[in-house]
Amino acid sequence: MENKLQISSTHNSHSKIAAVLSALFMGLGQIYNKQYIKGILLSLSKVLVLVFFSRPIIDGLYGLITLGETPQVRQRGRIIEQGDHSILLMAEGLLLLFLLIAILFVYYFNIRDAYQIGKLREQGKAIQPFKATMKNVWENGFAYILITPTALFMVLLTVFPLIFTALIAFTNYSSPNYLPPANLVDWVGLQQFVRLFTMESWRGTFIGVFSWTIIWATLSTVMVVFFGLFVAVVLSQKVVKFTKFWRNLFILPWAVPGFVTILIFRSMYNGQYGIINDMLRAVGLNGIPWLSDPLWAKVAVLLTNLWLGFPFWMALFTAILTTISKELYEAAQVDGATIVQQFRKITFPIVMVAAVPLMVFTFAFNFNQLTFIYLMTEGGPTNSNYNFAGHTDILLSWIFKMTLDNGQYAIASAVALLVFLIIACFAYFNLKNTKSMKGDF
Repeated sequence: MENKLQISSTHNSHSKIAAVLSALFMGLGQIYNKQYIKGILLSLSKVLVLVFFSRPIIDGLYGLITLGETPQVRQRGRIIEQGDHSILLMAEGLLLLFLLIAILFVYYFNIRDAYQIGKLREQGKAIQPFKATMKNVWENGFAYILITPTALFMVLLTVFPLIFTALIAFTNYSSPNYLPPANLVDWVGLQQFVRLFTMESWRGTFIGVFSWTIIWATLSTVMVVFFGLFVAVVLSQKVVKFTKFWRNLFILPWAVPGFVTILIFRSMYNGQYGIINDMLRAVGLNGIPWLSDPLWAKVAVLLTNLWLGFPFWMALFTAILTTISKELYEAAQVDGATIVQQFRKITFPIVMVAAVPLMVFTFAFNFNQLTFIYLMTEGGPTNSNYNFAGHTDILLSWIFKMTLDNGQYAIASAVALLVFLIIACFAYFNLKNTKSMKGDF
């Protein structure tokens, strides 16, 4: 009787024994479950990691924590000892941290697999051979196999730069005193964020640039959307002839490469020989300092963005208008609704359901519209009260100037992190409350 209880107890603990063995050394639980090929492959994988990757991972994590301990040594202008490069150590350590997380992820699934197979043994079910297991993985996990390479590229090209930028915000990496390899970089915690919000020069610049960025992103989005809607509605009226000609004409600004249009408009806005001021002077008016006056420079960038952006929205709204049933308008006319009432009660609600998600993305795009601002005004005119920023600089162009022109990498990374959080929160809350994203048409 006691022997039967011991056998029963042993059978009921296959899952726990297999899990413990796999936790002690990867693959042992599979070997215990008589999945010898799988167990040997997993064990060999761990041996390879221990032999070839354990030391680099330890050194990489140590470098990520310390950011280097050996400074560069110079004598008479010559480098005697190269020293540690703090930023390279940070990048290498972060990559090896990702590798360690991936290894731990595989280790977890190794324990989980051993536990689940042990459960099947306790229930008296047959264990699949290795060939059947691989066939099952191929058939049921085919979608995961296809998306895994894309996911890896996403981690390397998107997640890694985001985390790397965020980490720099917590260091003192800046010119001229903390530029590796000549100098070591140190972790300073929240010091850059404290500087950004407590030092008058930095706080004034951040508030000014951030305020203009919000105004720019909002107005540039609203203007192109509603002007595109206006043109689309006008061209959809029966009284308008040659609608195809007008639509093709209005789509031309979108067909021309954007940077070409921006450079042409920049030349047209020139205060001395620009064609716009020449026309104003021809009719007896004074020229306008388009790009040298802060207010007019902002007007200029908004008008140029309107010219570039409205054709897309006109084409979009034209397509949406064709899907609206004519019977709705006929019923409204029978009830005595005017054209304005038809637009307000029928057209506008329907088109905005489809347009709001794109408006959110357009706002986010304009919030980070570095190329347009840089080509149009380079952030000018200059503002003497700002640190490394002009009157038309948005947050991203300010970051661009701080990094490439002035070497203020740490505080620029702090601003970039704030921009990311602002855009992420804005997009999340707006899309969460958008009907078209809920399927609630």
